[in-house]
Amino acid sequence: MRFAEIDLLGVYVAPISILMLAAWVVTAGLRRFAARYGWLRYVWHPALFVFDVYIIVLSSIILILAR
Repeated sequence: MRFAEIDLLGVYVAPISILMLAAWVVTAGLRRFAARYGWLRYVWHPALFVFDVYIIVLSSIILILAR
């Protein structure tokens, strides 16, 4: 896939911003799922853990789309 700017109503948007938004939506769903079942209380620093999950999700999306 070629990562080129996306024209969004006359404004050029970097593709990484769209991928970051998609990763945030996936991470928010995973965070809600983990909070509902109480899994976040088993980690040392929940905010740091959620940030790490976000980075993993974002990296996975980029690697999948870059093929």
